[in-house]
Amino acid sequence: MATKESSPGKGHKGETRRDFLQLTAAAFGAVGVGSVVWPFVDSLNPSKDTLALASTEVDLSPVQVGQSITAMWRGKPVFIRHRTPKEIQEAADVNVAELRDKQSDSERVQKPEWLILVGICTHLGCVPAGQKSTDPRGDYDGWFCPCHGSHYDSSGRIRKGPAPKNLAVPEYEFVSDTMVKIG
Repeated sequence: MATKESSPGKGHKGETRRDFLQLTAAAFGAVGVGSVVWPFVDSLNPSKDTLALASTEVDLSPVQVGQSITAMWRGKPVFIRHRTPKEIQEAADVNVAELRDKQSDSERVQKPEWLILVGICTHLGCVPAGQKSTDPRGDYDGWFCPCHGSHYDSSGRIRKGPAPKNLAVPEYEFVSDTMVKIG
């Protein structure tokens, strides 16, 4: 009985040295591409100084009822208002069905007396007036963007003007009764 002998360079299942060399070259090529691409992909991550600003804590104890303060978070102004009972009631009494960007006041606040918003107009990125007691607060006792005439109510919802959305509510949590962590 004659047996087939394997030809030179073939393994036990028909594999050749060429197959081995091609697989090895492909593996080294993949590692090479990965070592070139990884620094580029890693450069797209936020820088360390940005990550350090990913959250900020604000002490609310000095803020009196009816007073507003501005904190900075990720390079953006954050409006924090200690609302009066009148402002809370005005915000709660709004018919949500009539709003352009339909959100109830309870969806926008964790504690009714504290309103926390990113202070950037959703129309063209201006900073609305209304933080100081002497600022115009618009037709709805909230904020007014004088650049294009957007009026926001005491819950930061757009009520009049070209802005398409309400003032954004950042992620935040109350660390204690007098301390809030934004971000």
